[in-house]
Amino acid sequence: MTQVFVQLDQIFVIVKYWLLGFVPAGWQPLVSAIVSVVTVVIAFPALFALVTWFERKGLGRMQNRYGPNRAGPAGLFQPIADAIKSLTKEDIVPLAADHVVHFLAPVLLVTAAFLAYAVIPVGRNMIVVNLNAGVLFFFAVGSVVELSVFMAGWSSRSKYSLLGAMRAIAQMISYEVPLVLASVVVIMQAGSLSTVAIVERQAGYTGIWPHWFVFTPWGFVGFALFMIAATAESNRSPFDLPEGESEIIAGYYIEYSGFKFALFFLGEYLGMMATSGMAITLFLGGWAAPFPFLAWIPSYVWFFLKLLALIFGFIWIRGTLPRLRMDQLMNFAWEFILPMALFNMLVAGVWHFMPPGIPRWLVCIAMVATPCILLSMRLKRKKKLQLRTYQFAE
Repeated sequence: MTQVFVQLDQIFVIVKYWLLGFVPAGWQPLVSAIVSVVTVVIAFPALFALVTWFERKGLGRMQNRYGPNRAGPAGLFQPIADAIKSLTKEDIVPLAADHVVHFLAPVLLVTAAFLAYAVIPVGRNMIVVNLNAGVLFFFAVGSVVELSVFMAGWSSRSKYSLLGAMRAIAQMISYEVPLVLASVVVIMQAGSLSTVAIVERQAGYTGIWPHWFVFTPWGFVGFALFMIAATAESNRSPFDLPEGESEIIAGYYIEYSGFKFALFFLGEYLGMMATSGMAITLFLGGWAAPFPFLAWIPSYVWFFLKLLALIFGFIWIRGTLPRLRMDQLMNFAWEFILPMALFNMLVAGVWHFMPPGIPRWLVCIAMVATPCILLSMRLKRKKKLQLRTYQFAE
């Protein structure tokens, strides 16, 4: 029976090597890479289509409305209808726009999103490329998104798109710094930048309790900071200021239509799922089962279940919290998230050098809670605002 579970867990790996058996030995590395890339390019856009339906139905339930319910059973074919609409809509480009840069911006955004999946292990022995610096590669590729956003805003020759691009870049840079720092604590404990090594470092159980990094004081805080920063990086509510409809209409992609707009939409969701996948890898044990008696379930099933759980969290937050002001967003990044990420690195160092036991837990919890409370009090401190004087024309 154990052999059956192993074969079920490695079914996709077995199929891949079976296909490579029909290829000459010299071509096998290239064909192996192509098969892995094609699998990612098919699987995650398909998941994107499912997530859009799930989000619209979920938000509809939260807001006491139906959501998609016409195209197919329970509206399941709505993503297909949206895709057909995007492919057939007219592509309108402003006359004064830089046509080449205007075209390359959404392509670059989607390409960067797909490249991020190359270093995320979605199952046991299921990774496109196992780089020794996989975490570094992930964040390096993610920084390309800022470039594509600037290209979209600048090339459109529109004040609204340029203003939206500047707001988006300011937000992304502000939250990318704590996003990276939140992952440093995991690298410190795992002693490696390899995503596969980080997952293996979290393998094993104490009784039924998994050795996931999130179940430590520094890991819990790091996971919370990582997900908050990832929400802002993905332009999701309540950090969706780059596309504040009430202020700048649609932000940096206001001058895009048709399939180009769909690429921006796809890239945003692919980025959200990629950062969620990295959070799973860094803090939630990757593809590992939460309990040892559930280890017989295939590893890729656990990865995608965790991914869907985090996506549901994004949807829940979108349907619950209002949008922040720009000053609130920036103050939250620089006055709370960033200092907490730096303090958390100190806590991770103390955890590493203290001997295991209750004193280590008490010291690290106190070190985490104290700056969190102080920074929260400072952030909530009332400021004296000058009274506004409204003058009306007679």
